[in-house]
Amino acid sequence: MIFEWSYISAIISSTLRMCSPILLCSLAAAICSKAGVFNIAMEGCMMVSAFFAIVVNYYSGGSVLLAILAGILSSMLISAVLAVLIIRLKASPVVAGMAINTMSGGLTTYLMYVFFHTKGLFQNPTLNGLSKLTPFFASAFPELAQMFYGLTTVDYLSWIIAILVQIFLYRTVIGYRIRAIGINPEAARSLGTPVEKYQFWTMTLSGIFCGLAGVLLSMGSVTLFIQNITSGKGYIAMTANNLGKSHPLGVAVASLFFGACQSLGSFLQQAGLKGQITGSIPYAATVLASVVSSIRYRRQKEKKIREAISEN
Repeated sequence: MIFEWSYISAIISSTLRMCSPILLCSLAAAICSKAGVFNIAMEGCMMVSAFFAIVVNYYSGGSVLLAILAGILSSMLISAVLAVLIIRLKASPVVAGMAINTMSGGLTTYLMYVFFHTKGLFQNPTLNGLSKLTPFFASAFPELAQMFYGLTTVDYLSWIIAILVQIFLYRTVIGYRIRAIGINPEAARSLGTPVEKYQFWTMTLSGIFCGLAGVLLSMGSVTLFIQNITSGKGYIAMTANNLGKSHPLGVAVASLFFGACQSLGSFLQQAGLKGQITGSIPYAATVLASVVSSIRYRRQKEKKIREAISEN
């Protein structure tokens, strides 16, 4: 196999495309974690968003803007329901989140038949995808611009959002309060911070990110809806959040890693490897990264204990 520049730039472009949904979802997990809430329902939020984006796209005659809004609002609604279950009703975050993920898969399958009278896959020539931007430096540096071909407006927006979340959490008063709630909710409450209110709106905000991720899946590289379109990306995003320690910039690097793994799997499949092997690469990388992260966390904890003992 000859690794020409066009081949390398295609891998980089694919990595950036694969990375964007994971980045958006991992940012959602990060802000929830900073607020002291465990959100495992990102898979379901993406699924619902991807579906309703296609529904509105189809019935509005191909309106991309309305489809994006529908995807975001549907995801925010699911996130708000989860917030009520966890914060108000004190339900288990794991049980409530997994219930929403399972319900979302079954609900979209049923509604696909209701809206489109089909099962498994819906695709129509009237559907419009997200607009793809040509880099402004394409004429001056055509070879460099190849790395960014095929990226949509939301792909670029995902990186802008990562920077904005970084500024929001570490440079604003509200961000400071959210982080304080995650560190010690009782201390924050004693200072007059409405803990439950902040947690509710933080989870609802996370629905915006998951909504954009879902829109990318159904209207980004392809414009269609297929059952299980998320393919576990919500769980991969959770691992990216753990690797990045809920820090927006760390989360971005971890998302790039998983995007590269997915891109690698796609290109190895084109090279002739069996799809069963290449399709397992992102999930194997997720398990491996989780193991490495756990070992690193345990060693850091043991180191802190030894330092505390030596000081005494």
